Amino acid sequence: MKAPGTPTHTTRTAKVERKTAETTITVAVNLDGSGKTALATGVPFLDHMLDQVGRHSLIDLDIGAEGDLHIDAHHTVEDIGITLGQAVKQALGDKKGIRRFGHAYVPLDEALSRVVIDLSGRPGLEFHVPFTRALIGTFDVDLVHEFFQGFVNHALATVHIDNLRGDNAHHQAETVFKAFARALRMACERDPRATGLLPSTKGAL
Repeated sequence: MKAPGTPTHTTRTAKVERKTAETTITVAVNLDGSGKTALATGVPFLDHMLDQVGRHSLIDLDIGAEGDLHIDAHHTVEDIGITLGQAVKQALGDKKGIRRFGHAYVPLDEALSRVVIDLSGRPGLEFHVPFTRALIGTFDVDLVHEFFQGFVNHALATVHIDNLRGDNAHHQAETVFKAFARALRMACERDPRATGLLPSTKGAL
């Protein structure tokens, strides 16, 4: 019998719990889902962005968090990124048969963002998003970077994020998360021409 969260041929799922003195995070993912989300992070804007990730990646997301929001949202947002990265990595298993690379351009009115992903086994983030203001409502835009840094460090992925244009900070952030979702969907997809093959000449990812 497979252990809970172990990827199978039909469904690639994982559940990860992370508990620190600052946060308690639970993340469950189904890479072969339909984009269903159940989100309770305590950070409404992040819930909105994660809903976009689920919808556009077609990854089912169940994310719950309790954090030290009486201080600020920093630890909660960062630790959700970390835990989501761990869950995606676990659900991918040995990565055989996946496309590995993904990319997407997403517009929203005046804003346009590009995200490129390599599920390389090597963490690296290039983040170039010149937000036009410091807050989206009460959400500190610096936390977008912290979320993605946490994700790449623990998914062991290389991710390049570029907001190519935009005047509205909400639009800038939303195009980034939607492009990330689309690129992640492509990278995680099984390639029917490469079943059982590892997408690397090194023999390891």
